[in-house]
Amino acid sequence: MGDILEFFEQMGFMNMTIQQGIMLLLSFFLLFLAIKKQYEPLLLLPIAFGMLLTNLPGAGMYHSELWTAFLDANSPAYHSYGTIMREGGLLDILYIGVKAGVYPCLIFMGVGAMTDFGPLIANPKSLLLGAAAQLGIFLTFLAANSMGFTEAQAGSIGIIGGADGPTSIFLTSKLAPELLGPIAIAAYSYMALVPVIQPPIMRALTTKKERAIKMSQLRPVSKTEKIIFPIAITTIVALILPDAAPLIGCLMLGNLAKECGVVDRLSKTMQNELMNIVVIFLGLTVGATATASSFLDWSTIKIMVMGVVAFGCGTAGGILLAKLMNLFSKEKINPLIGSAGVSAVPMAARVSQQVGQEENPSNFLLMHAMGPNVAGVIGSAVAAGILLTMLG
Repeated sequence: MGDILEFFEQMGFMNMTIQQGIMLLLSFFLLFLAIKKQYEPLLLLPIAFGMLLTNLPGAGMYHSELWTAFLDANSPAYHSYGTIMREGGLLDILYIGVKAGVYPCLIFMGVGAMTDFGPLIANPKSLLLGAAAQLGIFLTFLAANSMGFTEAQAGSIGIIGGADGPTSIFLTSKLAPELLGPIAIAAYSYMALVPVIQPPIMRALTTKKERAIKMSQLRPVSKTEKIIFPIAITTIVALILPDAAPLIGCLMLGNLAKECGVVDRLSKTMQNELMNIVVIFLGLTVGATATASSFLDWSTIKIMVMGVVAFGCGTAGGILLAKLMNLFSKEKINPLIGSAGVSAVPMAARVSQQVGQEENPSNFLLMHAMGPNVAGVIGSAVAAGILLTMLG
């Protein structure tokens, strides 16, 4: 009889708190969004399932207290990965890849192998639009800091405005790992909502005449230019901003493998097998950090709100710079392509195309918008490097 009672006492049902129950319901909702609504399903699904696993009472797959000790310089477990390997669960061990910054960099390698920088090379002014769209990161950093978040936490919240999930995870894991769960969910949720968030801002900041501007066809870009570009960008950015080297280096390595044409096997592996494996591990472990104690807090609501602000300011920054450039340029730029500088590739570029065609059905902005779009990937990594240098 005692064994039976002990068995029932150890059941998860007997040990579940109300907070854990809420987190399980939230994970079910995120799974619904990923499967039914297809909101960034490749990452939202493993994130939601990681959230489910970490909040199951007694499962012991992730121990936030181990990582709290890991981050405490006065704890004997400080900087001890050995303690994690000995005492941690499955998700604790996989989380080492997040903490060490491995997973986001490997994903950037895959992104680079799938990215065509041709539109950016053909129109270098796109780089300015991609840079302007990072405005939301720094404005939100200042706002979050004024709301009581530490500078490190504010920087991690601000990076949501880059609309780049791996960059958000990379920076947050370095500066404010305690906020990793809500920041990752906010970043990927808003990336999925690009078609909902951006169009009202785009229409509010542009006139019908501006939205109807037709742009001339981009010049062809040679293979030599495409090969030199990743090498040059890596060298220049890493020399100016060493902290951005891991992200930029992996992004450009992937792109060089794609463009050089002599390592097709490696390029395909980066795009497919490697990318898919890392996405699974990254999603599960990021979701695992969304424990009831860390997620059910007023700061989470503030992060979600500030994430929208960051995203909106980034969208506005790209559009407003395009309008400013038109004051000094003979060949007019359609300001809508500036909104694509927020990095959500290629969804933001598609939104620019869609809104532009609403005003002028013969207008084809997609390739022009891809310039700021891929520039935004570089810009968000550079912004992360700046914040890491300032705050890390």
